[in-house]
Amino acid sequence: MATNRFLTDGALVLQQLEISSAALKIDSVVSDLPLFELQVEAEGAGWELAQCFERYPNLPGAILLEQGQLLGLISRQTFLEYLLRPQGLELFLQQPLRVLHSYARSPALMVSAQTTIITAAQKALRRSPECQHHPLVVQCQNVYRLLSAADLNVAYWQIRGIETQVRYERAQAQMLQSHKMAALGRLVDGVAHELSDPISFIWGNLAHLEGYGQQLLALVAAYETCCPQPPSQVKQLAAAVDLSYLQADLPKTLASIRSGAARIKRLGASLQNFCHIDEVYPKPASLHDLLDSVLLLLMSRLDTSIHIVRQYGRLPPVSCFAGQLAQVLMNILSNAVDTLLEQTIRCTLAAEFSQPISAQADYLPTLTLRTWLCSSPVQCLEDGDRRWVVLQISDNGPGLSPEIEQQVQQGFAEEKRMMKETSLAISYHIITGRHGGQFYVRSQTFTQEKPPADVGSQFEIWLPLA
Repeated sequence: MATNRFLTDGALVLQQLEISSAALKIDSVVSDLPLFELQVEAEGAGWELAQCFERYPNLPGAILLEQGQLLGLISRQTFLEYLLRPQGLELFLQQPLRVLHSYARSPALMVSAQTTIITAAQKALRRSPECQHHPLVVQCQNVYRLLSAADLNVAYWQIRGIETQVRYERAQAQMLQSHKMAALGRLVDGVAHELSDPISFIWGNLAHLEGYGQQLLALVAAYETCCPQPPSQVKQLAAAVDLSYLQADLPKTLASIRSGAARIKRLGASLQNFCHIDEVYPKPASLHDLLDSVLLLLMSRLDTSIHIVRQYGRLPPVSCFAGQLAQVLMNILSNAVDTLLEQTIRCTLAAEFSQPISAQADYLPTLTLRTWLCSSPVQCLEDGDRRWVVLQISDNGPGLSPEIEQQVQQGFAEEKRMMKETSLAISYHIITGRHGGQFYVRSQTFTQEKPPADVGSQFEIWLPLA
């Protein structure tokens, strides 16, 4: 830490503030940089300011006051330039500083102490060339301080270097994650293919097996009709195999095998759709099939307490990257399922301990999926003549608090996503960046006045039709 230095001499009041030793960050503010406080009355002589500049070579300038109010700024470089002019020493050293200010008057750039270094540097770079060397006036409540333009530029480029390094490391991490996901997708896709082959054998031979079973049962029935009194050996064998139960249970067993094979077949298809490796260009896909595939993969977490409502409209195939869109649906549905399960447990515990809460005893966690085709203009969409496919995923959970909802909305910004990637931020980037669509998040917080059916979170995806 640098030591505070004070100088009080008539109209001069100088203080070099403490310099923070903390490392700069992307969101560092100008108060983290070395600041100077030099207040000079306009009636003070120029030679007093010259002595101050000679004594403190790091001073970038002086704040000019008139009756305690801010009048302007005199930079060190401007002061020295006017002294080097013909008769500058006689004209400006013995005269009040008001005279020099009237000659070298230039607008001072003023920023608050909480202004980020990046913002302050960008404002400073937009100044005219003759003002580039002037220090900045930093307003700290009712006190004015000076920030050297050189210190600001050095800090700005240091932060830019940090930002570039962060971007590079994040790009490397994303590339590595993409390679891992691609490898995992190929692995799961291969497993799905390996599953589909034996399931195809079972599914293909199951129809023949059902036919053979019906034929054998018909043959046994014909034998029983033609031979009402079979030999004792046949009677013993029929009793041993429980022929009557076998005749009734064999069709049920075959139907159960067909149902299980169909479920495994759908699961394999869902894995192939979810782990689809996207090509360079988007391809038409059924949005409803993608939704059903993701729901099937989540079926192990969807217990009987969660009610799923499907309100599907008639949609044409949507040109999209199926794998990335399935990832978005998985992120949204996973968050919705977690929210509903937590709310169900909360209501169950409250009912057991007889605690009155806003959720009624008959609260039914519900996940609603709606799709429709829209051709009307949408707010914030530039092209209102195009047709859009709209997917809405709603739940009647506790909803998001205003603070969390604001954090979610801020996470969609590029500079915020650079610092912290979340599943919703990635989903937003996939929908808006890769598909040219829109992604909306709405929520109503659970309160005593609102019934459970009127609260919850709502995610809306708008995809353009080609």
